[in-house]
Amino acid sequence: MLEISPWQVAQVVLMSRELNRAEGELRAFIERLNEDEQASLVAVMWVGREAFAAGELAEAIRTAKTENTVPTADYLLGSPHLSDHLESGMEELGLSLSDEEDDLVRRG
Repeated sequence: MLEISPWQVAQVVLMSRELNRAEGELRAFIERLNEDEQASLVAVMWVGREAFAAGELAEAIRTAKTENTVPTADYLLGSPHLSDHLESGMEELGLSLSDEEDDLVRRG
């Protein structure tokens, strides 16, 4: 059901923590995601901030697709606590980002 990989979400989490240095890179990364991946990313954030429950993921993805009125990168970069919400959302969905984050940090 989730159309984005934990590795991709971990990329967004790590770059959003370094937003002052990585905003352009993060924006480009999000823009390169396809529509399904972008909608899933928004839905994960919504689950993490408790706008939707984990069991409502399919509805959250549909809503992200139908209510997409601004570019996804603009929407996500304007969301306070983006990295925290993404991590919480993945945890609510039973997915951990710790291995992916560790791997990305080790790679540099």
